[in-house]
Amino acid sequence: MIPLAVPNLAGREGEYLQQCITSTFVSTVGEFVGRFESMVAEASGAPYCVATSAGTTALHAGLVALGVKPGDLVICPSLTFIASANAISHAGALPWLMDVSSESWTLDPAIVADCLERETRRTDDGLIHVPTGKRVSAIVAVFTLGCPVDMDPIVDLARGYGLKVLVDGAAALGARYKGRLPGEIGADLVMYSFNGNKTVTAGGGGALVGHDEALMKRVRHLTTTARVGADYDHDMVGFNYRMTNLQAAVGCAQMENLDMFVAAKRRIAARYDEALADSNSVHRFPDPDWAESACWFSGVYVPSLSPDQHAEIRARLRAAGIDARPFWKPMHLQKPYAEAPCSGMDVTDAIWPHVLTLPCSTGLTENEQDHVIAHIRGELARAGGADE
Repeated sequence: MIPLAVPNLAGREGEYLQQCITSTFVSTVGEFVGRFESMVAEASGAPYCVATSAGTTALHAGLVALGVKPGDLVICPSLTFIASANAISHAGALPWLMDVSSESWTLDPAIVADCLERETRRTDDGLIHVPTGKRVSAIVAVFTLGCPVDMDPIVDLARGYGLKVLVDGAAALGARYKGRLPGEIGADLVMYSFNGNKTVTAGGGGALVGHDEALMKRVRHLTTTARVGADYDHDMVGFNYRMTNLQAAVGCAQMENLDMFVAAKRRIAARYDEALADSNSVHRFPDPDWAESACWFSGVYVPSLSPDQHAEIRARLRAAGIDARPFWKPMHLQKPYAEAPCSGMDVTDAIWPHVLTLPCSTGLTENEQDHVIAHIRGELARAGGADE
């Protein structure tokens, strides 16, 4: 089976893990945690980084640090992995789900602007969502598949309405927005995930980066049980969200190869795009003018095929030894968020059932990709989703 996305562990991972074992620093104390944070901060264009146990815990801690309170609303795209919405729920808030742009599959600034203008009012208690009476406190801008949101208008909206901005850049290391790194685009915080299927992995873990020293100190305080001093004294309800030295050791070895990994992801995406460019029915993943995507996942968007046809193609590809997957089911269609306030979902509903993700591990060989391309072309032609 050619897998969808697996780690590339061809660097110094084993060497660094052995150093952890030899030193006995295998838990949340050790040299690799600080080294990893410095590497992630530098790659992000931000001065500060706090590593965490997962991307979801980073999102949760970031929202709490930004002042999101129980009962609040937090703007979030519906077309995202459920962790984005779950972190909002963990903070006691509720997602305000919004549609995405067809150009980028990310949060549409025009829709956000329209919803804020039509459905909120300013009060002494903050920005209130009139239909629910809840305070709107933040925007979670998701870099879908590593593709940046059009952030300048999102940041302008947030500042105009007094909202905080947290970028869910789970797979966005290596991406740029108008030439700027994720930590340079004006968001209050940027989150990354280092799950096993990400371009850079630590076997798990997450991180938050930012420019505000006081805010980042608050993030670190929250994620380390809000402990004060060396004794067991805690001044608030905190979380044990620390990354281990073992995870950070793997993460450091991976970060040493970040540029190579991102280049491989982009090369794989470009080969798929080129191989299928002769079909008017097959569309490539988003590539808006403002973005240099990290190309976390590769694949095709075939709106002319029904969801059942997509399922049949995935089954036949798996039978041929090719791991192909569907896309995320949107949040407004998920049971936990069925009652969440939302905008119209014309673009999201049109996209998600018609996406096919294809093998894109950074170690994917050209021969393996040629095998995938040959089969996907055959299956799409058979289903009538590609030109003969």
